[in-house]
Amino acid sequence: MATKFRTIDEQGYFPFAASKLVIGTTIPFDIHQKQGGMFELLFEFGTEYTAMTRDFLVQKSLKELYVSDEDKPVLESYLSKGFSESTSILESSRAFKDYTFQKDKYYQIDRQMLIQGAEVHFSIYVMKNYVYSQLLHATPEHAVTISEKILDARGELLIPQADVPLYNEYLSSLLRSDKMKGKDAGKLKALLIRENSKIIIKDLFDNPRSGEKIKQTQAMVGEMIDSIMENKDTIYDLLSIRGYDYYTYTHSVNVCVLSVGLGVAVNLNQMQVEMLGIGAMLHDIGKSVIPQEIVNKQGKLDDTEYRIIKTHVAEGEKILKENHRLSPDSLSAVTQHHEKISGKGYPLRLAAKDITLCGRITAIADCYDALTTTRPYRQSLSPFKALGIIAKETGNYDPDLLRVFVKMLGKI
Repeated sequence: MATKFRTIDEQGYFPFAASKLVIGTTIPFDIHQKQGGMFELLFEFGTEYTAMTRDFLVQKSLKELYVSDEDKPVLESYLSKGFSESTSILESSRAFKDYTFQKDKYYQIDRQMLIQGAEVHFSIYVMKNYVYSQLLHATPEHAVTISEKILDARGELLIPQADVPLYNEYLSSLLRSDKMKGKDAGKLKALLIRENSKIIIKDLFDNPRSGEKIKQTQAMVGEMIDSIMENKDTIYDLLSIRGYDYYTYTHSVNVCVLSVGLGVAVNLNQMQVEMLGIGAMLHDIGKSVIPQEIVNKQGKLDDTEYRIIKTHVAEGEKILKENHRLSPDSLSAVTQHHEKISGKGYPLRLAAKDITLCGRITAIADCYDALTTTRPYRQSLSPFKALGIIAKETGNYDPDLLRVFVKMLGKI
């Protein structure tokens, strides 16, 4: 409970009835109480409003509470429809800034990699409604066993960035375990390829000019292709669970998987698929030099921000041209994934056959994954709705490739 006071002159406040708060919701604004001519911060945004919280207000005889004027629109939204998991806490600009700052401290993991009864040395957090809460505290010296409670937690699971090496060690231990000999060994192998790919691409984004990380990326793409060539249904295991928050490294892996799957479906040979996959995995590497407040921004970018974000294509080309082992086909996936066959894309406004096959495939995969991933300003679309939107843009995407893509994803 805070004891921070402000005078009425310093900031305006808007009253509302305490009885309007809904038990079981997350409060998307700061709540204040009035004492004399001063306002005291009572509950911070992100507080879970429970029966115990309500009883506290009753005991204090607090029937009228206050929000700051800047949070009034968020309060009105809350009161009009009830705040739920489908309502973004980020309707508050201050809350969004806090989310953006916190987001870079965590690394997104797949709960399917957590096996009940296994010991882990890394802490686990859950993000629900853009609020981070610790589920499990572990250290290198003190392992903790994964329980059913952890596996059943609602929300997105993350670990601290500092614990990524410990998570990597855990993944390696799974490779050596009896799980790799069971009936689900094929699926577990695909999941391990994906999670290892995410770690490598995250490391590459932190050090985009690392030739060693580029080589590791190429090796992981090779493993991914081998898995898909062996069993085309592996693509569904390699894709991250839909609807979770956007992280560039997860998006990069998804775009690679989708592109490789489409390349296999249109009968490219293994060498062509490999070149395509490497380019698709690296397609957004230029975002490593774009300010994160722009990459993660809530809502529509203004004209200046949009000009900046578009430079990620040229920046990616610049970074990768320093690595002479990258083929022209791979590079075209990086430089052309925002081109449209209508000629209305960027950066070169290429049209139709001026766009390489790698560029056209990666453009479809990039758009699909962006639409099916949750953003702070909108919920993710279902695969069906996302494919419907892309299909309507027949002037922007290769219609022949799109038909194969829709058929390929028919099982989702």
